[in-house]
Amino acid sequence: MAEGPGPKGTKKPAPPKMPPKIRAGMGDVVAEQITVYSDADLERATGLLSILGPDGKADATRVPRAEPGLWLAVYRGMLRVRLLDERLMAMQRQGKLGYYADGRGQEAATIAPVATLEPTDWIVPAHREGGAALYRGLSLRSYVAQVLGNVHDIGKGRRIPARPATPRSLRVLPTAGLAATQLPQAAGLGWAARIKGDKTVVLAYLGEGATSAEDFHTGLNFAAVYRAPVVFVCVNNGWSVSTPAAQQSASVTFAVKGLAYGIPSVRVDGNDVFAVFAAAREAVERARRGEGPTLIEAVTYRLGAASSADESERYRDAREVESHALAEPLLRFRTWLRDARLLNEAAERALAAELEAEIAEAVDAEENQGPPPRHTLIEDVMAQPPDALTAQLAELERVRSRS
Repeated sequence: MAEGPGPKGTKKPAPPKMPPKIRAGMGDVVAEQITVYSDADLERATGLLSILGPDGKADATRVPRAEPGLWLAVYRGMLRVRLLDERLMAMQRQGKLGYYADGRGQEAATIAPVATLEPTDWIVPAHREGGAALYRGLSLRSYVAQVLGNVHDIGKGRRIPARPATPRSLRVLPTAGLAATQLPQAAGLGWAARIKGDKTVVLAYLGEGATSAEDFHTGLNFAAVYRAPVVFVCVNNGWSVSTPAAQQSASVTFAVKGLAYGIPSVRVDGNDVFAVFAAAREAVERARRGEGPTLIEAVTYRLGAASSADESERYRDAREVESHALAEPLLRFRTWLRDARLLNEAAERALAAELEAEIAEAVDAEENQGPPPRHTLIEDVMAQPPDALTAQLAELERVRSRS
């Protein structure tokens, strides 16, 4: 509309009409302009949200508001998975485990998003998010039993170690072992919640290498089109096994890939627990309001190897790892907690000792347990196993009884 009369009583001309905003892909080939995302959207996706610096210092006005007890719970969850990873990786090197994949250095990107959820929300992990299941309530004994594949493993020895199955009540999907296969499932969970009118939110993890897989595009596109309440957390740890992140994509960041699907996207310092928490909480609240998905790229670093089968020293310079270790998430969060007088040296030592004792107890209880019963080999696919499988099981039992 034209503005009111000017100083001399004359009307100012109306501003020129801007071309309508046309969504990309809607088939209008003659539009003069297509608006996909704003400059502010691009800045969020190509910048780096940071609140807690590598020195453990933060501007108090920017720290997300939360009860002190929540920050202590997050720190406990981060420290527990760090100590657990160290213990289990050592057991693998001693020949007590066949395989293990740890997430040292990625604890903030794993634990902080879970801390923003409600118990009714779903978690869809990738392959380094065992700590998320533990934070949600999975017992240490259950986790260790799964790593060992023993009789107490609720996955019955069928899953790769460190990819735990969980009780359904925890609302944590079985960990995905292949890149991005979990993302269409996450979108489906979110769509189902939206159809039912639930306020459920789905938190889905992926690595930066997964953005090169087909299911990444399927999952994000579906979630965007149907406004599924999904928060995608892309944990960019710098390496997809031996392939550096720079060789994974020609995109300026991994977060900008979300903009192409019409998904608000933000890039954050993944070693900064406050930045991850703030971005995740905003995304969760947005999803719960029915405004659709968000993509968060958490820039962190994998301090360990890709897995116990990997020799990372063959493709990474030790000095690179050492430099990143100086800015790792536990170190900087611990410094902040001390400065905030939420944690002191004595309490820190007591907490570490408590967690180490819990881990030792779980390992001692599960280490010498036997394997799952052989009959579980033919369970859980058909209500009544076919005669051929039953006969094969009987033959296996007969052969094993002679040994």
